[in-house]
Amino acid sequence: MNNVGIMGLGVYIPDNYIYADEIARRTDIPQWVIEEKFGILKKPIPGPNDTTSYMGIQAAKDAINDAGIDPKDIDLVIWNGAQHKDYPCWLASLFVAYEIGATNAWGFDMEAMCGSMMTGLETAKSLMLNNESLNTVLIVSGYRNSDLINYKVKDTSFMFDLGAGGVAAILRKNLNKNVILESSFKGDGSFSEQCVIEVGGTKKWPMEPEDTQKYYFTVRDSEKFKSNLNEKTMPNFYWVIRDSLKKSGYSEKDIGYLAILHFKRSAHKAVLEELGLNENQTTYLEDYGHLGQNDQILSMKLALKEGKLKDGDIVVLVGAGLGFVWAATTVKWGKIDS
Repeated sequence: MNNVGIMGLGVYIPDNYIYADEIARRTDIPQWVIEEKFGILKKPIPGPNDTTSYMGIQAAKDAINDAGIDPKDIDLVIWNGAQHKDYPCWLASLFVAYEIGATNAWGFDMEAMCGSMMTGLETAKSLMLNNESLNTVLIVSGYRNSDLINYKVKDTSFMFDLGAGGVAAILRKNLNKNVILESSFKGDGSFSEQCVIEVGGTKKWPMEPEDTQKYYFTVRDSEKFKSNLNEKTMPNFYWVIRDSLKKSGYSEKDIGYLAILHFKRSAHKAVLEELGLNENQTTYLEDYGHLGQNDQILSMKLALKEGKLKDGDIVVLVGAGLGFVWAATTVKWGKIDS
């Protein structure tokens, strides 16, 4: 049976960091709250050259090296990084292809906020299994939504962990290794306009000079937003995990490693408890914060380095994004019988 496997993973993390004490100073929130509740010891922030595409390009080069392939082998580049790119209304995928020497590739951009990695894997897998000409695909993401946070806006404190970085994955048809199994998604559009950047889009165009000072996320109705999140987030989170596993022929008892987004420490612990997992079966990204759709690949790369992710493991990648979307993908790590 045809399959799609993960041939290589790449990560790029900027050299610059902001630490918990500085976040505490900027937000007037006690440092112990930043560290213990928000779960941030430090997080990377972009340097002068760390454009969204640059970070993706560096991660792509790392993934190509990890896979041991020639960039000319890549048939398609899918940019699933942030909407906050080098330029507005800009196609990043083909710029990445050009910069890495993927001269035989076409490309497109797609995004599902912080559910984009799982969406990208599912999209790439579906295309590859239904198109004979697609054998090698690069999924690449850059993210620096830390630019879009105003530390004085307390209603968006749940986003104070946003950082910067890039990740990438090389996928190969019939690799018979690190096979992407089934994904699950859940969406709720009632959240769509509850947390937004109020300026810069067609709802308020043209921009006024003062709008440049308002280009950050805001929550329109804080109480309603919190109520909706509390009611729906965790049930939907667990649902996509279990549904992805079920469709793949497994259950939560089979999880060997959970590649999960960064969120507050208590929520992370609650997920582990709900699924019967321990700290050695995941990585809490307290030294990175939340890098959007990049968290899952970063988590896997760190787990491979630390020996947490091993051949034979059932891996679940899971995240949730503004909009709201919940997404999970199950992967069988290591070689499979061909």
